[in-house]
Amino acid sequence: MGQMRPLFFPTVKIYRTIILPVVLYGCDTWSLTLREERKLRVFENMVLRRICGPRRDEVIREWRRLHNEELNDLYSSPNIVRVIKSRRMRWDGHVARMGEERGEYRVLVGKQEGKRLLGRPRRRWVDNIWISRRWDVGIWTGLGWPRIQIGGGRL
Repeated sequence: MGQMRPLFFPTVKIYRTIILPVVLYGCDTWSLTLREERKLRVFENMVLRRICGPRRDEVIREWRRLHNEELNDLYSSPNIVRVIKSRRMRWDGHVARMGEERGEYRVLVGKQEGKRLLGRPRRRWVDNIWISRRWDVGIWTGLGWPRIQIGGGRL
């Protein structure tokens, strides 16, 4: 197989300028589970496969769908989950600089009052930030994000 070159189709420009902003609207405050992240990756790969179309395999001389690795090589931008995590970290910086009297700070960082529901607690936005800081070091290294205080401890 020959070397694949990056995508320069006009439909990729449509994807980047129209579809992606609509899908990612408000993603700064989403609390994504692993299942939702996987669904977003599947959506992105589905759109990119639709844009690229099938490839002709020279060895077996048949048309086939592109594999995920080939899509990643063709589409040079970071995947959709990476974009969401970087936007979430940027929003974290804004929230950390807000005062405690601001509504956004109280909603995103505060604790609910009253009795909680039975079962496992739902993943909060702050939990996602903590996980992103812990595992995805490449997103926020060198940016010096301020810390958010939760209860008595620090995040």
